[in-house]
Amino acid sequence: MKLNAHLVRATIVAALGGLLFGFDTAVISGAIDTLRKSYDLSPGLLGVTVASALWGTILGAMFAGFPGERYGRRDSLRLMAVLYLISGLGCAVAWNWDALVFFRFIGGLGIGGSSVLGPMYIAEIAPARLRGRLVGVFQFNIVFGILLAYFSNYLIGLQRFGLSEWRWELGVTAVPAALFFVTLFGIPRSPRWLVKKGRLAEAQTVLQWTGAENPERELQEIVESINVDQRHAAETLFSRRYLLPIFLAVTVGMFNQLSGINAILYYLNDIFAQAGFSKLSGNLQAVAVGGTNLLFTIIAMSVIDKIGRKVLLLIGAVGMAACMAGVATIFFTGRHRDRLLWLLIAYIACFAFSQGAVIWVYLAEVFPNNVRAKGQSLGSFSHWFMNALISLVFPLLAASASGYPFVFFSAMMVLQFFVVWFVYPETKALTLEEMQNKLGIG
Repeated sequence: MKLNAHLVRATIVAALGGLLFGFDTAVISGAIDTLRKSYDLSPGLLGVTVASALWGTILGAMFAGFPGERYGRRDSLRLMAVLYLISGLGCAVAWNWDALVFFRFIGGLGIGGSSVLGPMYIAEIAPARLRGRLVGVFQFNIVFGILLAYFSNYLIGLQRFGLSEWRWELGVTAVPAALFFVTLFGIPRSPRWLVKKGRLAEAQTVLQWTGAENPERELQEIVESINVDQRHAAETLFSRRYLLPIFLAVTVGMFNQLSGINAILYYLNDIFAQAGFSKLSGNLQAVAVGGTNLLFTIIAMSVIDKIGRKVLLLIGAVGMAACMAGVATIFFTGRHRDRLLWLLIAYIACFAFSQGAVIWVYLAEVFPNNVRAKGQSLGSFSHWFMNALISLVFPLLAASASGYPFVFFSAMMVLQFFVVWFVYPETKALTLEEMQNKLGIG
């Protein structure tokens, strides 16, 4: 299969779900101060406000597979776009705090659903030799969406909207959501889903449309693959045989959040404010952090198959532990605040170069074909659940414990270093079958 214009377009459109994913999760950082003042939020209620979207994300990720299987990946992505649109417009006009939390929860459903359906769709239309890079477009768009959110917050901050500023910052999500919904009408269904539904002629047409060199042969391979998958569909994930892959999936998802990444991204402006920076300068510095995230994600994607997943995780753990220790020292002593931005930039670079690039790749590699979807859902659940938990309690800890949350994140990265060093296998340059044998589940 060749990389043609149709395949590129379908990939970019599906990956817009990743851009909205990143934008919607990070845009809250600029709205925290005005939300706190508008609704007189305590640290606990502020945590609920931020985490409300994440609880929706957990449910969206858990249940997105059902409409994805019944109605198809593409049409289910349209539903996610509608959820994003409703959330953006609803947040813009929210008449009270309860309404705001509800509409953020709706947006979370879209985030969780698109995090499952977008990569799934891209993987199913992509040729094997390009699948990693094309699915990587989704991860790239997540990081690009985070950068756009920070830049959007900075531009809106320049307009001096006062206490209504948060409505603009959260409501602007509706614009890319509408674009996402409209462009989804210009891409085909997944050929794999069409085969599952017995619509073989349509599946072959899609394979031709996306540039398959031999559509008939590839269609037959898909049919045979799905027949094999269906024979093993009832196999249980939670068995002794899969104990190590389950441990790897759960811990890589948990450590991804125990690094503190989303607590930092969501509360970035708050962290700068506590360190003595103005709101506008905090918005601008958030753009610098988002740009660093994007740059080092690109670097990591270019070297992950050369350096290896395990090595990247080890390098990142050392760097993040050191940076979080430095941030904690600044908050404890109140000195060297000018170094805070540079420590956070270095921290984001270490995360993007390691955890950010590795998690979704690793989850896809450590399970055999017949339980891979179940295993990835388990790893994703541990990731989103820990994300929601940390985002909920972080403002409470930060309000009463100064630098202790950063000490915790640093300690978790030290723990991760040793867990990865002694337990995690390296997966680079191995076929999935070789990987199964290495883990003893072949």
